[in-house]
Amino acid sequence: MIGFRIEQRKAVVASKWVEAFRGLPVANISDSMHRMFGGGAGLRPVHKSGYLCGPALTVATRPGDNLMLHKAIDLADPGDVIVVDGGGETSNALIGEMMIAHAINRGVAGVVIYGAVRDIDVISRGAFPVYASGVTHRGPYKDGPGEINTTIRVDGLVVHPGDLIVGDADGLLSVPMDAAETIYHATLRKQQAEAAQMARIADRTNDRSWVDAALREKGCTTGQ
Repeated sequence: MIGFRIEQRKAVVASKWVEAFRGLPVANISDSMHRMFGGGAGLRPVHKSGYLCGPALTVATRPGDNLMLHKAIDLADPGDVIVVDGGGETSNALIGEMMIAHAINRGVAGVVIYGAVRDIDVISRGAFPVYASGVTHRGPYKDGPGEINTTIRVDGLVVHPGDLIVGDADGLLSVPMDAAETIYHATLRKQQAEAAQMARIADRTNDRSWVDAALREKGCTTGQ
């Protein structure tokens, strides 16, 4: 059950890790997290371009109500990513052009809306990162309740206040702040391995024997 409260973040991911992760492919980060930190698949980028990266300022709200989202924008520090659990309900938009303009003026790095947005013509032409579950013309309520800076779940993706949020055209992830360093170095190793593999593909020296080996192990018959 959603309460009606505003908490303080106890910690946020260090700024050096925000900068270190910026621009890294989300797919590689996901692979480096053992592909276990799922969720968020229904949240798609609705902006034209722009990488999402910054500490989470979380909002939980009654579906279709954006009172606490308004307050979160006012509270946000420059570089924050506002992540909203609106229950995935898309009947009423939680944010639109004017709120996004205010968020940009506040220095917000982007918004994630587990719910709907509107004014999509404006959003889709911009570089301000916006991820959402859907689009509707219907506006929101402003009655509450809601919570700011509590642990939320957006389409199965668990987000703690202060965790690192990253997003690109493939989708988004929440990187636990206490694991950021480990995941960063694992992602670099993943990228180096992929670069080496791409080089082998380019010069046609990549080893494909593993495919037939896997098929034999799983009992696949080939008719040969």
